[in-house]
Amino acid sequence: MFRLRVILLCVVFSLGLCPAGYAAQSAITEADGYSCMGVDKSRKQTEQEALADAKRNAVENAKTHVKSQTTVKDFQIEEDLIDAYAQASVRIVRELERGWYRDAVSGDCFKIRIQAEVIPEEGAMSRIGREKGGFPDPAAPLNVKIWTDRKAYRQGERIKIYLQGNKPFYARILYKDAGGNLLQLLPNAHRRENYFNGGVIYELPAGDDRFELEVSPPFGMENVLIYAGTAPLGDLDLREMGAAAGGVYQVQTEGAEVGLKTRGIKVTGKGAGAAPNVPATAEFVESSVGLTTGGR
Repeated sequence: MFRLRVILLCVVFSLGLCPAGYAAQSAITEADGYSCMGVDKSRKQTEQEALADAKRNAVENAKTHVKSQTTVKDFQIEEDLIDAYAQASVRIVRELERGWYRDAVSGDCFKIRIQAEVIPEEGAMSRIGREKGGFPDPAAPLNVKIWTDRKAYRQGERIKIYLQGNKPFYARILYKDAGGNLLQLLPNAHRRENYFNGGVIYELPAGDDRFELEVSPPFGMENVLIYAGTAPLGDLDLREMGAAAGGVYQVQTEGAEVGLKTRGIKVTGKGAGAAPNVPATAEFVESSVGLTTGGR
């Protein structure tokens, strides 16, 4: 068994066992943007206008997805969801395509296609969590909670992690130790399946895992991160640490790029009930929490 110098504490909506962390919920989609020069715009202005158009379309895609996938019976919660996405901000995950073309009527035009993260207004999403007792039903946007049984651990103690989503989801669990090393606990070399059914409580380590989470020095501040989505997550650069480490991976991707690459989800397909003529959209959740370890 792998003696991993790690302690994992509560992340999202901890069932009262530990202080709750905040789950950042969002939607990731693809969108096109267009603009033509005419007589009053420079090429740069035209490109900027096309990008703004793509961002607006990304928000509309996310709102349409929420309306088509959410069948919440409580009118107030449904209203809060629509309001949250109406006030959403947009972050570009990556540019998929850009270029100029000639339109027979409008002249020189510019097109851009982006993969974007649409981030709903935090206050409205928090209200939904409170109204549903901290954990929305399966008809609401994806929410994932992860927790352990205690607030703190001492040297030699073993930690169990539990996670549960309100609907089916894919997950990645990372751990950053006091030395700045970033490890991927799930999926790992022996437990590659990272798809989970909604409403079921899962345990880590368990099943095919070949490591244990046992606290050992050095101690200090640590961090655990969880990423979850309704579509497969983007790939990271990983290095297997060997049999002695139980198949856990060391993350080679630069820290600042981990979240961005994870958001490069594969949204090529449409689920049942998806709105027609709208690019596929995936729901996404990220959370992290700081923690401490101590000696006996």
